[in-house]
Amino acid sequence: MNSKRHLYPEAERLYIYNYMSVDSIADKLKVNRKTILAWKEEGFWTQRRKEYLKSKQSFHEELYEFARKLMKDITADMDAGEKIDPGRMYAFCRVLPMFTKVMDYENATAKKEPNEKPKGLTADVIAQIEEEVLGIKRINPIIDLNDDNPK
Repeated sequence: MNSKRHLYPEAERLYIYNYMSVDSIADKLKVNRKTILAWKEEGFWTQRRKEYLKSKQSFHEELYEFARKLMKDITADMDAGEKIDPGRMYAFCRVLPMFTKVMDYENATAKKEPNEKPKGLTADVIAQIEEEVLGIKRINPIIDLNDDNPK
């Protein structure tokens, strides 16, 4: 049996998409560490992992820009005294909760360091948008597990 043909795709997936180390992959698949290193170099796994992470982060940025444009259009209609299209308001309300899910996913996959400031919308910013733009007031306070002073 050719181990490369059978184990290479799994090793590649574990490295690129599951962010496992070479040693962990070697232990899991019962393959020599040097073999995994050779496959990694041969398949440009490091570069492909970076590209994968970048694509995940760019999705967050695209989602943020979409919501920002939608919010500007809704705000402009409100300022002009025009009726706000319910479809746009519905879309905006549906997009807001997605930010925290996308950010949580990106933070987990990118394994950010704790000292790094969060990018994009934080839970506080989302709450502010909900309150100021949509008029939604939260009953329960927002608790940031990383913050010593809950709001």
